[in-house]
Amino acid sequence: MSKEPVGEGPSMGTQKPRILPWLVSQLDQGQLEGVAWLDESRTRFRIPWKHGLRQDAQMADFGIFQAWAEASGAYIPGKDKPDLSTWKRNFRSALNRKEVLRLADDQSKDPFDPHKVYEFVTPARDFAHLDTSPDANGKSSVSDPQEDLPELLGDMVLGPLLDEGSLGLAIAPQPPLSPNLDNLPNLAPQENPLRQLLAEEQWEFEVTAFYRGRQVFQQTLFCPGGLRLVGTTADNRTLPGQPVTLPDPEGFLTDRLVREYVSQVLKGLGKGLFLWRSGQCLRAQRLGHSHSFWALGDELLPDSGRGPDGEVPKDLDGVVFDLGPFVTDLIAFMEGSGHSPRYTLWFCVGESWPQDQPWVKRLVMVKVVPTCLKELLEMAREGGASSLRTVDLHISNSQPISFTSDQYKAYLQDLVEDMDL
Repeated sequence: MSKEPVGEGPSMGTQKPRILPWLVSQLDQGQLEGVAWLDESRTRFRIPWKHGLRQDAQMADFGIFQAWAEASGAYIPGKDKPDLSTWKRNFRSALNRKEVLRLADDQSKDPFDPHKVYEFVTPARDFAHLDTSPDANGKSSVSDPQEDLPELLGDMVLGPLLDEGSLGLAIAPQPPLSPNLDNLPNLAPQENPLRQLLAEEQWEFEVTAFYRGRQVFQQTLFCPGGLRLVGTTADNRTLPGQPVTLPDPEGFLTDRLVREYVSQVLKGLGKGLFLWRSGQCLRAQRLGHSHSFWALGDELLPDSGRGPDGEVPKDLDGVVFDLGPFVTDLIAFMEGSGHSPRYTLWFCVGESWPQDQPWVKRLVMVKVVPTCLKELLEMAREGGASSLRTVDLHISNSQPISFTSDQYKAYLQDLVEDMDL
């Protein structure tokens, strides 16, 4: 790999370099493989963006990420263990926080030349006019006001929220520092807030049960360890997952024979139909005798016409939902694909899937909606691909965090790349 020596990162007496002036200097030098300007005006540039698991991946493909890790002091060769995914994530997050940059073209999935094209909204030459200040060694380092913000906020007291706003914070200045918040740069969160929304402890499920098309049960519950659909309260609670007991059909169905059939299906659930989160996937397993078929459908009704996506396996687990394709489809939806990604799981219990016939004829149908995925789609619909409106992200009982649709797409892309790695 051909690149300039970066050294062992900033020492105690040397300030961490600012990423934009540092990046411009790397582009001007042209010594990192694949990192280059794309126009004479030095506005657009490309960065190699190869997946770390590709068979043809080499260290040279990660040169820019390693160089920034070394320059920023996050990685010291010979001392720290190389961490390609962290280098890449930190570099990407640093660029995403810069309002003067935008992602112009994402070719990271290109099989022959995976890369990304970024574009400066402000010409790169303008960075030469940023304030400079001597560091402890007497050298000059470029000062980026947005990156200096953490030090600025370190001298403030963050009190309870007084008025709901996009920051979700009330800032009480300590004398003699009394900054004007209107003049501060945009405080984009350093951490992707969607990660908190999708954290396992935040996953909430809305469970709805139907007997012969009639809704007989609905409950919304937090269950980080998963849930188990059972037909009796005399369930073995030592098993994993929170038991969700489906009701006795006696009070809901007038047809005696249908009631008996439903009761048999519920009895056959035995130890339950187990659904739980594992990494970026939802998995399901049948622990009793009643066979169950599943499909991803719309929230109002299952897609009966095309048949099930599969049968819930017994004695082993099967993937019934993958967050990666959902987020990828969500980005495409915001970009105008017109295809709304599905997130609603439907289970047909005790019978074959209602293909080519009304699902309301089936004895027991259960719908499971992960509410966080529903919220992601609603935010995409509210924001829209070209809208300048802000959308509010509510995480548990915390205050809302607002961002534009472009920022929202950047956070979604950040999730996709993390899951790829």
